[in-house]
Amino acid sequence: MYIRSAAAISPQNTFGDQPLLADAVEYNNNLLKAIEPDYKTYIDAKLIRRMSRIIRMGVATASQCLQDAGVQQPSAIITGTAYGCLEDTGIFVSRMIEQEEQMLSPTAFIQSTHNTVGAQIALMLQCTNYNNTFVHGAFSFENALLDGVLLLKENEADTVLIGGMDELTKYSHDILKRFGLYKREDISNFGLFNVPTKGTIAGEGAAFFLLADQPSDRDYARLEALSIVYKPKNIEALKEEILRSLESQSVDLNEIDLIIDGRNGDIKNDAIYDEVQKTIFRNKPSLHFKHLCGEYPTAASFALWLAANILKAGEIPPTVANDKVKNIQPQKVLIYNHSQNIHHSVMVLSATDVKKNIH
Repeated sequence: MYIRSAAAISPQNTFGDQPLLADAVEYNNNLLKAIEPDYKTYIDAKLIRRMSRIIRMGVATASQCLQDAGVQQPSAIITGTAYGCLEDTGIFVSRMIEQEEQMLSPTAFIQSTHNTVGAQIALMLQCTNYNNTFVHGAFSFENALLDGVLLLKENEADTVLIGGMDELTKYSHDILKRFGLYKREDISNFGLFNVPTKGTIAGEGAAFFLLADQPSDRDYARLEALSIVYKPKNIEALKEEILRSLESQSVDLNEIDLIIDGRNGDIKNDAIYDEVQKTIFRNKPSLHFKHLCGEYPTAASFALWLAANILKAGEIPPTVANDKVKNIQPQKVLIYNHSQNIHHSVMVLSATDVKKNIH
């Protein structure tokens, strides 16, 4: 399967026509907010005022993705989100309490459902094709991607627009911080991996991809493998499942040039990566991405965007490269990410001149 285009709105300058992470943005807190573009270029001004942040981010990213691919209407639209439209949900619940359940405007409620982004994209495109949204926690994006792959393999579609997005609000950040998910002290995202303590930094963003079953001269990369592992019994079971799934999809680990992992600075979280790195992926150069986008359920979509752009460019941007990878020109990249040691996912991408099919 071919990634024909990719677009992302994130806490970095990733949106639009600009060099790949030329100037990484530094934050000195535990919350990374998305850098939003001028939406008027992508969305009718009359519609913008009715859209919440996550809807604007999703619609604009999808529009940019389709524009870059030269596709006006995809055969299917598939989105994945764990939190959905948190801002609209918060507005509706707050007004319901403040107004004692009387005279409530339905707008916030209507736009609070998780499938709102996919629906808005379809409405703008007047697209009546297959449209689905996955709300599967930290597997939301991976399941959306898997659904798209299946549609293409079954010849139910020839181009599929796939996106993953999640937003963070003040209320949700405060609640998740109480659970110990985020570091209590302010920290530079550039120094995230130098502070091995409990908690990480919060993030948000939206990333969309146009997946096609046939190659073109626009392609970023090929998707060769996608695997998910849910609640492994222990680390040994996890490693066995990863190896089994890669073998079943004819992935040769000796051919992997680069590992992109989801380390997030949480000492307990990163211990999983340490174990997998020194066994399954030993001697494989690796880099991290969550110091750029923060931690959120669909952060794997940002990793996929990064990997696809690295393969398209044929080099790793200095802002994310370390000494072990700075001179590498990768041809095949493996992404490994997990959330709370519950949701584990592996994706393998190759440069478009590497001849292999996803199984």
